[in-house]
Amino acid sequence: MKKIVVALFLGIMSAGLAVAGVQDFTVLNKTGVKIASLYISPPSTGNWGKDVLSVDTLPVGDECDILVSRNENAEAWDLMIVAQDGTSVKWPSLRLNDFSRITLAVEKGKPVAYYE
Repeated sequence: MKKIVVALFLGIMSAGLAVAGVQDFTVLNKTGVKIASLYISPPSTGNWGKDVLSVDTLPVGDECDILVSRNENAEAWDLMIVAQDGTSVKWPSLRLNDFSRITLAVEKGKPVAYYE
């Protein structure tokens, strides 16, 4: 009986951990600028929270893992980068829960994202 209880407890804990990290992903920088900060927010709230970039800066062509701990639940997330020169670029309504890797780019002056 103890083994069943322990197995159930571990299963419940594992499920909770999976839900808590649904926004974790890898980002590849193809924006043309060195990224100094990266923020995510539920759509249209403007509540960016803290910088989630896991490195000091993310040069063009480099990638890093983004580990996000947010209490909000959302199907899509707004993402904003701040370049080293202080300019910012926003990507609205990205489905970060559905993919483990995202490439951020700016093409013809517009932000685009490619998912894997």
